[in-house]
Amino acid sequence: MTDKDPKSLISIARESGNTTEPEALDLGARVRELRKARDWTLEHAANQAGLARSTLSKIENGQMSPTYEALKKLAEGLEISIPQLFTPPKREQVNGRFTVTKSGQGAAHATATYEHELLADGLSRKQMLPYRARVRARSMDEFDGWVRHDGEEFLYVLTGVIKLFTEFYEPIEMRRGDSAYYDATMGHNVVSVSDEDATILWVTSLA
Repeated sequence: MTDKDPKSLISIARESGNTTEPEALDLGARVRELRKARDWTLEHAANQAGLARSTLSKIENGQMSPTYEALKKLAEGLEISIPQLFTPPKREQVNGRFTVTKSGQGAAHATATYEHELLADGLSRKQMLPYRARVRARSMDEFDGWVRHDGEEFLYVLTGVIKLFTEFYEPIEMRRGDSAYYDATMGHNVVSVSDEDATILWVTSLA
């Protein structure tokens, strides 16, 4: 493989991501946030959950570790599942990330089998790696083994006809408008079976 093959591109993109550790969840604050999101008073929420008002107050203020039964009642009262009590709320702040890549202006990376054009290359710490590829390869013999990497991948055929080879499935011929979604840790390669080089859109998860 060259130093500019898809696996390397994905590794580089993933390494530029955010590696900070997730914050520990404050259960009391989470319960309070869920209650206030419903515009419920402490007393109303306690009644809904079948708990004493003082018990709910102690849970919200971190003065009491709830038993499983109390957690179950809380979840039922809030009409959510128990795991949702421990799921941190999504940040409500909109960061406004935005970029446009004009046709033909993506960052180019060529290999023996593909010509890649990286899209949205100006954004760092992306959750997805989108790129357009011109498929040069006409045979599996042109590859140095399977391409495989972490994450999941979406493929969409833009022009031409391709054959998608995967490690655990029979090869499948795909035409313009066809798409596939697969586990990228499974070996995979693409060849063009049309007279002209086929073009495809690839989107790879980085999170």
